[in-house]
Amino acid sequence: MTTIQASMAGNVWKILVSEGDEVKAGQDVVILESMKMEIPIAAEEDGKVQKVHIQEGDFVNEADGLVDIE
Repeated sequence: MTTIQASMAGNVWKILVSEGDEVKAGQDVVILESMKMEIPIAAEEDGKVQKVHIQEGDFVNEADGLVDIE
């Protein structure tokens, strides 16, 4: 199982996947907002979303776990 982590601190602007969704490597799964910029966070490998750890509007720190993919 792989946990996708936040690349920087910011607010969760949009969650693009749900638990059970199939994702491909490079597919955006979450968009963070920091300093008026949108930062897409992509899956690193193909797999199935097992757990979404965050909700839209949450604040996350760098390296916080966002989504688990198996």
